[in-house]
Amino acid sequence: MKTTVQRMRQAERVLERRRDTAEQRLRQRKEIACGKIPALMALEQQLAESGAAVMGAIGAGRDSTEFLGLLAKQNIAAQAEREKLLLAAGFPADYLAMKYECASCNDSGFVRGKRCACFSMLLQTLAYQELSMDTPLEQSDFSLFRIDYYSSTPDPNTNVIPRKAMEGVLTYCREYAAHFQIGAKSLLFTGPTGLGKTHLSLAIARQAIDAGFTVIYGSAPNLLGKLERERFGRGENTGEVEQALLACDLLILDDLGAEFSTTFTQAAIYNIVNTRLMSAKPVIINTNLNTAQLNEKYGERVTSRIMGSYVVLRFFGSDVRQIKK
Repeated sequence: MKTTVQRMRQAERVLERRRDTAEQRLRQRKEIACGKIPALMALEQQLAESGAAVMGAIGAGRDSTEFLGLLAKQNIAAQAEREKLLLAAGFPADYLAMKYECASCNDSGFVRGKRCACFSMLLQTLAYQELSMDTPLEQSDFSLFRIDYYSSTPDPNTNVIPRKAMEGVLTYCREYAAHFQIGAKSLLFTGPTGLGKTHLSLAIARQAIDAGFTVIYGSAPNLLGKLERERFGRGENTGEVEQALLACDLLILDDLGAEFSTTFTQAAIYNIVNTRLMSAKPVIINTNLNTAQLNEKYGERVTSRIMGSYVVLRFFGSDVRQIKK
């Protein structure tokens, strides 16, 4: 992962782009408003000249109290006239106000010389995005999940109708995503490969991200590999990866069971499952393993916590990826 300094520079670039975007949008709104209200041009010029005069008076270092007071009165009158013209033309009163994403620091990252809370949140978000950088979110949406790929004929071994079962799974996932919140239930998606486990978990992730929640998605081999490199690599062991996996609002572990099993991975899985369970932070686990296989690979401590606390959604049908071909 990036160093803290690298990520801080990345965050500063993001804030710079936000400021540029806010300024560009204000210029566009001014063009629209002035095009419809010609009298605004003179007012905008007056306000700009007043601002320049204030800066000049302050820079000159002279006693400018009386002068600044007069300019303030003129500015207030000009702003009131501007709002009156905007409202009369059908625009909001604040249409020509600068609109930053963060009203506390105006997207500068600082409030009274201290780092704004938005900067810390941005650093956290960038770290989560880095862990989930290979997530194909744009390809995963509930509307793209095709129920007609699943057979309407009962499976001879289980007597389950795959299409009917998957309709229930899809409905549950839609509702889960629509009402996702901190403390939501953890989910276990289990079933053979190619049945849509990844698709539906990513559709949930996409909706949770859009709602403002922090989400980390990754395959178990990939995320566990990053954890292991952080723990035993030559660089400084900051614990950043582990902290991110334990602290994000929603963690999605895809393809659990595909990782190479070691004492470290066993302990890491237990720590993730147990810690997030204790702190009421949901996990979505996708796996091709059944209960017996989970127990054999991870032991009773992990399996009992998953089977006893997670909502288990079983996926049925034939490999959809083969059907699509």
